[in-house]
Amino acid sequence: MEFLEVIEQLAPVRALRMSFYAYPLVNAAHILLIGVLLTSVILMDLRILGLFPSQDRRPFLRLMRGLALTAFCGAAASGLSLFAVRAGEYAFNPAFRLKMLLILLAGLNLLALRLWNSDAAGFPGAGPAARASALLSILLWMGVLICGRFIGFL
Repeated sequence: MEFLEVIEQLAPVRALRMSFYAYPLVNAAHILLIGVLLTSVILMDLRILGLFPSQDRRPFLRLMRGLALTAFCGAAASGLSLFAVRAGEYAFNPAFRLKMLLILLAGLNLLALRLWNSDAAGFPGAGPAARASALLSILLWMGVLICGRFIGFL
């Protein structure tokens, strides 16, 4: 608990908490980046599931992967900033904890897809295992979104 209190008292965190503009702007950026992340991940997963056959698979997945990675990094940075403002509260929030677990599981799902169901260039195959991974990805990321919305209500 002391570590969480130290985080909350860091000068940049106090400045973020006290600013009339910064906190809402960081929060808005977080929401925007989550939207970009989920949209790109879901479009990628839907393509793996066989939708959008007119889109060339590799260029489409490459574009969505780049968007997803960029949005994830931004969402993680803005989320860390938001967490730091109320670290002691969020660390024990069940919705926050479940959100973090689901993000971890989504990452492990992606890793499994990359290791066991992708070609040499890292693009997912079209087999049943890749489709199952894509469906699981959609479910996990929807869970992340729902848990994120519940954080403020628990």
